[in-house]
Amino acid sequence: MNIAAKFRLDGRVALVTGAGRGIGRSAAVALAQAGAEVWLLARTGSEIEQAAAEIRAAGGSARAVACDVTDSAAVNRAVSAVPVLDVLVNNAGMNIPEPFVAVSEANLDRVLDINVRAMFLVAQAAVRKMLAAPDRKTRGGAIINITSQMGHVGAPTRTVYCLTKHAIEGFTKALAVELATHNIRVNSIAPTFLDTPMTKPMFARPEFAKWVLDRIPMGRLGQLDEVAAAVVFVASEAASLMTGTSLVIDGGWTAQ
Repeated sequence: MNIAAKFRLDGRVALVTGAGRGIGRSAAVALAQAGAEVWLLARTGSEIEQAAAEIRAAGGSARAVACDVTDSAAVNRAVSAVPVLDVLVNNAGMNIPEPFVAVSEANLDRVLDINVRAMFLVAQAAVRKMLAAPDRKTRGGAIINITSQMGHVGAPTRTVYCLTKHAIEGFTKALAVELATHNIRVNSIAPTFLDTPMTKPMFARPEFAKWVLDRIPMGRLGQLDEVAAAVVFVASEAASLMTGTSLVIDGGWTAQ
């Protein structure tokens, strides 16, 4: 048995939302390196066009589609354009940290719209596409919802974010049970705080950096490639019996 071959995604088609930067971009690159044809979705067309061009320059296959995931009609158009779909990385999301009593209805609605409603509707469009494939039971499929360690614990000033990520963890389990007979696996990946250009200003504040690092037994932030490697694993045949669970990449935060 060639175990290494099970991690390959040759002949598979993957769609990644929020693919212009951060986890989404890193996941798209990793999936392409594993052999998948990758469709990159994000609101900012220039970012995904650049990412897709870099993937193609490295010998991979990629297409960029500008799409606002909160627009269900646009999502349906984007997914319908994909000839066949094997892997969804449901990644687009946001956070507005603020004290609970200060959360406005506008901010509550905004975060819920992207982190819950849009993730639900993107998954729905993707599953409809997957089920349309006549060979789906033999071909299989994988849906990967990017959540957070905050989908397993709580934290101050993150009530709305924790609410949404806990919701997607529950959604992941329910959808996994429903789709198991179709050989479509559904899992989540839940990272801790990551070292990225977007988080550098946050960690420039010593008190915040200390609060985070004191809670990570391994004593460091996560890296984008550590999450991207998990995406490839969960998408691949190497994880063929894995469904309805969460792969927590948190340096031990939630083990305490």
